Amino acid sequence: MDRKEKALSLHKHGFNCAQSVACSFCNVMGTDPETTFRLAEPFGFGLGAMETCGVISGMAMVVGMKMSDGNLDDPKTKRDCYKMMQQLISEFKEKNGSIVCREIKGVDTGNVLRTCDGCIEDAVALLDKHLLGL
Repeated sequence: MDRKEKALSLHKHGFNCAQSVACSFCNVMGTDPETTFRLAEPFGFGLGAMETCGVISGMAMVVGMKMSDGNLDDPKTKRDCYKMMQQLISEFKEKNGSIVCREIKGVDTGNVLRTCDGCIEDAVALLDKHLLGL
């Protein structure tokens, strides 16, 4: 099963969008599924309030775990992490029209821009492309 299939399978199993993305990258992040699941839980449903799409939060978790130097005394990787997130957000927004859950789901307009599964697929593809070179 490839990473996109895994993320979609997790979503169908009841994981939220952030959990589906982040947990499909546990092997890349060096984290266990339960901890990642718990950490990502409040980021689903657009931070629980249909704001920033959960897949964006899931991508941010993966970027931080993959790119941060983890140096508590002299952190030096913030700019690289921010730059990566800017790139990921830009490409996601270009493809889907927004990074706001409410807008993507068409809550106010009735115009659904993308399904949750589609957003999950896009997030996984962007991470694979930019972080893993796949």
